[in-house]
Amino acid sequence: MKSIIRLYISHKIDAHEAIYIAEGQLHYLRNVMRVSIGDTILIFDGINGEFKACIVNITKKLITLNVMEKTRIQDTSHDIWIIFPILKKSKVNLLIEKTTELGVSCLQPIFTEYTNSDNLKINRLTLSAIEAAEQSRRLSIPVIKPVKKMSELLNCWDTDRRLLVMDETFIFDFDNNLEHKTLSKLDFDKRKLIKDAILIGPEGGFSSSELDLLENLPFVTKISLGQQILRSETAAIAALAIWSECVSN
Repeated sequence: MKSIIRLYISHKIDAHEAIYIAEGQLHYLRNVMRVSIGDTILIFDGINGEFKACIVNITKKLITLNVMEKTRIQDTSHDIWIIFPILKKSKVNLLIEKTTELGVSCLQPIFTEYTNSDNLKINRLTLSAIEAAEQSRRLSIPVIKPVKKMSELLNCWDTDRRLLVMDETFIFDFDNNLEHKTLSKLDFDKRKLIKDAILIGPEGGFSSSELDLLENLPFVTKISLGQQILRSETAAIAALAIWSECVSN
């Protein structure tokens, strides 16, 4: 029995239209999944929901689909961003894949004072996000924005969006009676859609000047994930998982 194939279509899908698949997606369907005429697959566009489609023609250059019926309507979900430092290829790939599976709506890479890499290919990351969305039954693709300096991002910040800063300096406080403000203890208004962003620091942590800048911004809430110091990609995945659980309860 063949597994159900899901494919992202980069334009709005309408019922009963013909869709033509070429290039990379053609190779995937024909050579990897070995589809045949008459097979059905699921397609989604991030706009109009998910549809069942039937393969009606296969050539060397094109696969033709006929859209049959809508299987799921487009959902409305909370708006959560992950802001992360540029990481090495394997680490950023893991971050993109897992945060996409967990429902991130926007991924914003940044330069910080202690960023130790400057190589980031947005197109390749977008393909990784699409693949993760296809496999995880998501109905949307997260936006991956061009790299910005942290100061530039903060200067044009939408103050309606709360910025949750993962601040590892909580861990080094020698007051054993200090109650850490952990992500799971934050208040969430369950009556409306939530707009948040989670800022993850680089492997060397935020610089003192960056922490001072964040300290004075009214939309910032500094929090920790507990006593352990996590790698940037681990912190992003863990924080998003906790945040998702908090807003869904």
